[in-house]
Amino acid sequence: MELTLHNRTALITGASLGIGFAMAKSFHAAGARVAIVARREDKLAAARADIESQSSPADARIETFSGDVEDPHVIERIHRDVEAKLGPVDILVNNAGRAAVKPFLSITDAEWKSDIEFKLMAAIRLARLVWPGMQAKRFGRIINILNIGAKAPSGRSAPTTVTRAAGMALTKVMSAEGAPHNILVNALLIGQIKSDQVRRTHESLSLQNPGSNQSLDAYITEFGKKLPMGRMGEAEEVANLGLFLASDASSYVTGCAINMDGGLSPVV
Repeated sequence: MELTLHNRTALITGASLGIGFAMAKSFHAAGARVAIVARREDKLAAARADIESQSSPADARIETFSGDVEDPHVIERIHRDVEAKLGPVDILVNNAGRAAVKPFLSITDAEWKSDIEFKLMAAIRLARLVWPGMQAKRFGRIINILNIGAKAPSGRSAPTTVTRAAGMALTKVMSAEGAPHNILVNALLIGQIKSDQVRRTHESLSLQNPGSNQSLDAYITEFGKKLPMGRMGEAEEVANLGLFLASDASSYVTGCAINMDGGLSPVV
């Protein structure tokens, strides 16, 4: 089965590194016009250069858009610029995220608000902007990148797991309303995937244990041994499933929250 995204425009947030970057690379290789969004222009430029260096169909394009999706005005500006350069958005991947976990009593109102704005409201606002165009074309794909804590939250996992659980509910609501218009909405719940977030976790642990000289690769290998498949997942493996969900091949798949975790989650 060949998966193509010819004549499709995809907008991916958090796309300069990790899962978002892998998705952008996969979508571009499949022929899409890809808008990659992130805060840091230098990282965006490096991502674009890497993607442009690969072999891709002649009609594939890649454009960068910098900005903080926590700001609703920035979201509106990015959407406007994407449509001006690449046309109406057919595929939206809400991937912007960051680790935010603390004991419940130590989470301030400001921290709750920031996490909700960044992870939940950004997805809502972007979906609201691209929805009318998808509805007019009778084609749309929205993929919300969440984590397995959305289904099975543990202690000291807020505010992230709470916000991600709301994202899962949002996925189901939008899928029900989008189905009559061929707007398919699904979520990928991420487990332990090699990404920039893993690198940041390793750096944080290294700061907490100054005597440790464990390399990032060694940390990934050792942590991976504790997982059901004996390894961390690759961002490209997430992108493979994302490409399927973004393509015509997924034409009867909507409202799903798919664990992308190599069997780690205790719930289906």
